[in-house]
Amino acid sequence: MRIWRPIVAAAALSLTLAGCGSTDTPETTPTSAGPWQFTDGSGEVVKADKTPTRIIAHAGEAAALMSFGIKPVGVYADESVKTDPNLKGLDLTGIEILGEEWGKIDVEKAASLRPDLIVGDYWPAEKAHSGLEEGVDEKSKKLKELAPVVGVAQGKSIVDLAEGYEALAKSLGAKVDAPEIAASKKKFTDAVTAFKAAVATKPNLTVLAMSPADDKVYVANPEFAPELLDFQKWGLKVVNPDKPDPGFPYWENLSWENADKYQPDLILWDGRSYTDTANAEWGKKQPTWFAIKAAKADAVVSWPAYWLHTYGHFAVELDKLTTAIKAADENVGS
Repeated sequence: MRIWRPIVAAAALSLTLAGCGSTDTPETTPTSAGPWQFTDGSGEVVKADKTPTRIIAHAGEAAALMSFGIKPVGVYADESVKTDPNLKGLDLTGIEILGEEWGKIDVEKAASLRPDLIVGDYWPAEKAHSGLEEGVDEKSKKLKELAPVVGVAQGKSIVDLAEGYEALAKSLGAKVDAPEIAASKKKFTDAVTAFKAAVATKPNLTVLAMSPADDKVYVANPEFAPELLDFQKWGLKVVNPDKPDPGFPYWENLSWENADKYQPDLILWDGRSYTDTANAEWGKKQPTWFAIKAAKADAVVSWPAYWLHTYGHFAVELDKLTTAIKAADENVGS
């Protein structure tokens, strides 16, 4: 899988998220009117005689739909739904949990829900939807036999992803102009403005998105990380690695001996394995980690790696990054 290989045994992310919870989402009444159609991230136009109402969705995509008041009948996640950053704070009452480990979906239970739509991101590099990629259990791939599969493409921007799921929600009957949604969008817009202002005060600051693991140090390739592309677009100097893995270009893989190949001023640490003590712990476990000057200086901050889907979540994460940028030293890596 494109996002979990480097940290398949990582500790669960622990964050307090806001902006997408059940307390600030509008109510949407399912509709059976039709016909219905939606252009999938693959470019295929998916059609149905009636608007789907019984939806199974991957975790992040479920969070996106729920932020617009669309409640799925089933959800499958890549980790426990109690720790998945997309689902924390959401009311999952009445939703069947179909999987809590990447690549493993209970298709038999899914079939019992009689779904008329499966929702999962489309990953262009793998030409597959979330949960149906190469490497998952073959039984899990049978999910796509139960109903049409649609999703927004993981592309060049989280904003595009959020807007895509807004369009999908609207096609399913959501009132996307509800006051709660407008408030969430304003929080996001304000967060972007503050982020840009902070970046402008540190024009020479360089950052590197990283994920240390037992076997290697992984450096994220912004080309395949839409949130990193957004950061670059908003002025932050996110380093592009020289040699992404040709067979899996989401990352450049560095041996621990070469962990210090890059010397950023600030490390964006893969949030799926980040804890307040992780930097010190890795320094003890792998001394070459501290050969990276930013790691030695404890200039690290959690990076929301590959999971963002909503305006509200992006606003929260941007605010955290803005605080870190304001405190960062442009000369750490020099």
